[in-house]
Amino acid sequence: MLRNHNLAQSISDVGWAGFIDKLKYKSEWYGKTLIQIGQFEPSNKICSNCGYHNGNLKLHHREWICPNCEKRHDRDVNAAVNIRDFALDKQNIIIP
Repeated sequence: MLRNHNLAQSISDVGWAGFIDKLKYKSEWYGKTLIQIGQFEPSNKICSNCGYHNGNLKLHHREWICPNCEKRHDRDVNAAVNIRDFALDKQNIIIP
């Protein structure tokens, strides 16, 4: 059904919504906190070290060097650090 371009987006959205519902249920069940960040947060385009926004980053760039602080970033690791920071900032939690 996902190959049908008329239905694919709706089916895909329902799949993610169901997954999020299950995560919410399980986190409540185990007494954990589930924090969601915005879908369009530029998590992999922001330097996790200095905050520089690299707007020229394309999908095929797997690594990049920040022109501001010269830190080398693996795209996925940088995104993970930024997602953690976005979520913790949303909860007003500071990590030293």
